[in-house]
Amino acid sequence: MTESLVITEGQPVPPTTLPRDGGGTVSLSDFPGRAVVLFAYGQDGTPTCTSEVMEFNALKDEFEAAGAVVIGLSKDPVKAHDKFIARNGISLILASDHGGTMMESWGAHGRKLFFGRMVTGVLRSTFLIVDGKLVKIWKVDRVKGHAAEVLAAVKAL
Repeated sequence: MTESLVITEGQPVPPTTLPRDGGGTVSLSDFPGRAVVLFAYGQDGTPTCTSEVMEFNALKDEFEAAGAVVIGLSKDPVKAHDKFIARNGISLILASDHGGTMMESWGAHGRKLFFGRMVTGVLRSTFLIVDGKLVKIWKVDRVKGHAAEVLAAVKAL
């Protein structure tokens, strides 16, 4: 996998507002005093991405009890997010980076090995933001158990 991060751990995150499910917007600054867990995934409805979203969704109440909000981010349009949420009973915020600009600048989009071929696509990543600063980046190889790992990091804050 080739990765090039523009934003790194320890840096303040740039002001970011994105379209979200339900037709509104979400800004990383909308949650003062709370940690923000932002996880980038490939596409609504694909098996691995659905598993990842559902693992975070299953732990949503625990993240909230630990003082964090969880936001899923993909290049899917808002209408796709709305269908995905309705079909799967998801209660997380799903944001749309339809052009991929944010994902690219955060190192969550680029060249990767996919079934033995180099392709350009989403590099599954999770970002932990506290008080406007990026404190931890995970590059995710295995979805199973990843949400619980992130929750443990949030609880340790």
